[in-house]
Amino acid sequence: MNAQPHRRTFEDLVAEAVAAPTEGWDFSWFEGRATEERPSWGYATSMAERLGSATAVLDLQTGGGEVLDFALGRTSAAPGLVVATEGWPPNVAKATALLRPRGVAVVASPDDAPLPFADAAFDLVVSRHPVRPHWAEIARVLEPGGTYFAQHVGPSSVFELVEHFLGPQPQQTRGARDPERERADAEAAGLEIVDLRAERLRTEFHDIGAVVHFLRKVIWMVPGFTVEAYEPQLRALHERIRAEGPFVAHSSRHLFDARKPSH
Repeated sequence: MNAQPHRRTFEDLVAEAVAAPTEGWDFSWFEGRATEERPSWGYATSMAERLGSATAVLDLQTGGGEVLDFALGRTSAAPGLVVATEGWPPNVAKATALLRPRGVAVVASPDDAPLPFADAAFDLVVSRHPVRPHWAEIARVLEPGGTYFAQHVGPSSVFELVEHFLGPQPQQTRGARDPERERADAEAAGLEIVDLRAERLRTEFHDIGAVVHFLRKVIWMVPGFTVEAYEPQLRALHERIRAEGPFVAHSSRHLFDARKPSH
């Protein structure tokens, strides 16, 4: 059994985090080392409910397929067609291995590319934490009356941690992913907003290894992050956690429920 993280050396904690695999969206490595409040709406469970009444489903940017797998395992009736896209090759392989037994085809497709599907191909499009929603493409592949149901990362998410490494960020950066701006973009693409809810949620990092693993896994938080490039900031944060306890930040999430008009 490992020693308590707060008693272990900086070098030991960092080495363990660097050795940990980062593929997929399995966050079990953080157990006992970091915590994040979950949104009140319970996205994966709500997705399972939506799947039960859908016939053709597309999961965008599925990661390692974990959320879709969870939802399919809890739906009342699996849709006849389920397809997922993913842009990062290691995740494509992981998602394929996980989802193929459920009859899901995983399509390798860059996150910023047009979707490789026909118009009106799906009655439900889902996504958990897309890098960037491509509203025109989402609207195009939805059939009339179809639904886009997703959980997005909101503005300034975990920016207490981001700004520890990068310093104060400009307002344009802090305000990116604003849910009201996304509402306007979705409406401009022809979608009707049924529900849009936002929450900020407490996140705690209990040791520097959790910080390193998080920044290696969620690579857009501190672009180009390496331990070597940010060792002074990491050491300072390590000492702060040892002296003061967990480093507290706040994640930002919003639930997006939109519909393509039937007419």
